[in-house]
Amino acid sequence: MRVSHHLLLCATPAKALCCPDPAVGAASWDTLKHLVRKLGLEDPARPGGIVLRSKADCLRICAEGPILLIWPDGVVYGGVTAERIEPILRGHVVGGVPIVDWILRRYGLSPAPASPT
Repeated sequence: MRVSHHLLLCATPAKALCCPDPAVGAASWDTLKHLVRKLGLEDPARPGGIVLRSKADCLRICAEGPILLIWPDGVVYGGVTAERIEPILRGHVVGGVPIVDWILRRYGLSPAPASPT
């Protein structure tokens, strides 16, 4: 099974430095789970691969949360409220066009080396 993206959402950290209102983070996580399913992004038959999602306790960006890191693109979104989840999924993950106004930073992530056969 091929993975196209992995979405890491820091929404309910133990030490709430990035997202001081746990209710906002919880709503973002619930919306992310719901929309990933609704849009068929977990379907193994999806062209291009499935989309994984994980709740992270901390992505070490202690501001403007909830924080969403989209791998392998290395794009970090801030202020990822429940209302922002759908535009990010449809625009960036499905459409391939990041929403520049919401990006906090970009990382140059390299793919893992191929395993020997």
